[in-house]
Amino acid sequence: MEIYRKSLGFKVFRSMSKILSSKDIIDKNVKNLIEKCQNLTKSGLRPKLEVILVGSNSASELYIKNKRRMCELVGAQFNLTKLKENVSQEDFLYAINKMNNDSSITGCFVQLPIPKHLSHINVTQLINPQKDVDGFHSENIIKLYNNNPSLISCTPKGIVNLLKNYKIEVEGKNVVIIGRGFIVGKPLALLLQNLNATVTICHSKTKDIKSYTRNCDIIICAIGKANFIDKSFLGKNQILIDVGINKTKDGKFCGDINFNDVKDHVQAVTPVPGGVGPMTVYSLIENLIEATDNILQKR
Repeated sequence: MEIYRKSLGFKVFRSMSKILSSKDIIDKNVKNLIEKCQNLTKSGLRPKLEVILVGSNSASELYIKNKRRMCELVGAQFNLTKLKENVSQEDFLYAINKMNNDSSITGCFVQLPIPKHLSHINVTQLINPQKDVDGFHSENIIKLYNNNPSLISCTPKGIVNLLKNYKIEVEGKNVVIIGRGFIVGKPLALLLQNLNATVTICHSKTKDIKSYTRNCDIIICAIGKANFIDKSFLGKNQILIDVGINKTKDGKFCGDINFNDVKDHVQAVTPVPGGVGPMTVYSLIENLIEATDNILQKR
């Protein structure tokens, strides 16, 4: 367990009242996933995650490595299909179709980004929605829209689980999400609205973002700009969730929030690394277990 935590970049913080680390959450809940995986295997269908990676991307390979380790930790199978950078569209689509139709695979996705010559393909809609552990397929987004979610997008799901585990109430709270992307911002807004939060989405065209962030209860930043949020964005007694993962000029990882600048001016803040990132991986495996159970029930 300790090796796994280190691999995801967990840090130990002295002021745990302000630092929303995911270490304790995963430690507390991973046994439940292990038991569920064992029960599914005994019932005749062992959870199996299949990932397609096109080309070589160091960040993608790190993400996949963490997902493999979590699979191994809970007892699920994992397989990586690596395709060449210049793979033809025909071969790429064949690999996805094969993955979708393999009855031994219960969860799958294509690791993004993909090369430019394939970028016109809407990969998220090609994945079998029953195996869509990323939660990006339109069928799963519609279920979320209708407040009847099944496989929820992993980062939004991880953020909500993190807040719940720290007993941070979102009902009736004003939440500002900075970033309107399909992976985090938009599905997270739906998820939080379903939990009765009042949600504002800010983005690159929003005028005077600080006027929104200074007057909310929770700030969630997912724009991919290193140290974008500093204490000048803050109001009083706020909770900050940092979704970003960026590299500084000296090669160190940092988030979208300037952690050192804000940590003494907020009620709570997530670290980078060791905050939202591991919760995203954990949520992916939760989705894998759920997808496996759903498939088994339909057999």
